[in-house]
Amino acid sequence: MRPDRARRRGMTMIEVVVAIGVLAMVAVLVHGVINSLSHGKQMEAERADRVHQGREALQRIVHDLSAAYLSAHVPQLVALRTEVTSFVGRSSSQFDRVDFAAFAHRRTERDAHESDQAEVGYFASQDPDVSDKHDLVRREQTPIDLEPSKGGTVDVVAEDIQEFHLRYLDPMTGQWLDTWDSVQTTGEPNRLPLEVRVRLVLKGVGDGPPYEFATKIFLPIQQPLSFGLPRQ
Repeated sequence: MRPDRARRRGMTMIEVVVAIGVLAMVAVLVHGVINSLSHGKQMEAERADRVHQGREALQRIVHDLSAAYLSAHVPQLVALRTEVTSFVGRSSSQFDRVDFAAFAHRRTERDAHESDQAEVGYFASQDPDVSDKHDLVRREQTPIDLEPSKGGTVDVVAEDIQEFHLRYLDPMTGQWLDTWDSVQTTGEPNRLPLEVRVRLVLKGVGDGPPYEFATKIFLPIQQPLSFGLPRQ
C-alpha cells in the first residue's frame, strides 16, 4: 500500500469498539468518583446538622430551665385560682420529662399584651410517620393555667433522639434525684432544685456513633415569688 493511501485509511470497526469501551470505562470511573464525593459531602452535612440540632436544643433547655420559678401568690379560695406554678420532673428508662413555669415566653408581635410567664415542658414524642423515631419536643402554654402539663403548642427541637435524661440536685440534702415534684406533699413541695443535669443523646448518621450532649443548669430563683405578701 502506498503511503498516501495509508494516511487516508480510516479507523476499523475493532478500533472504534475499543475506543468506545475505553471511553465507557473512563466515564464509569469518573461517575463513581463524583458519586462518592457527593455522598461523602451529604453525610458530612447530615453530621453537621445533627451536631447543630443537639447544641441548639441544649441551649434552649438551658435558657428555659434557668428561668424557672414558683409563685406564692395563690388565692386562699380554691374557686378563685386560675393558675398554678409548678416544677415536675418524671423519670423513665429511656426518655424523661419535665414541666415547669418559667419566664420564657417570647413575644413575637410588637406591643402585644402578653406576659413572659409560661408553662414549658420538654419530653420525647413519637414521630407519626416513623414508628421507631422519637423527637425531643418543647411544649409552651401561655397564659399559665391550672393544668401544668397539658395544653399549649408543641415544637420539635431535636429529631431522632436516643436518650433524654434529667437529674435534680436537692439543695437541702445535696443529693441528685431522678424525679422532682413541687406540687405533691410527698415530693418537694414549693421547692425548686438547685441544679438540673441534662443528658441528650441523638442517633448517629448511618452506621456512625450517637451524638451525646450534657450540661448542668443552675436555677437562680430558689424562693417562691412573694411580691407584696406579708413576711411570715
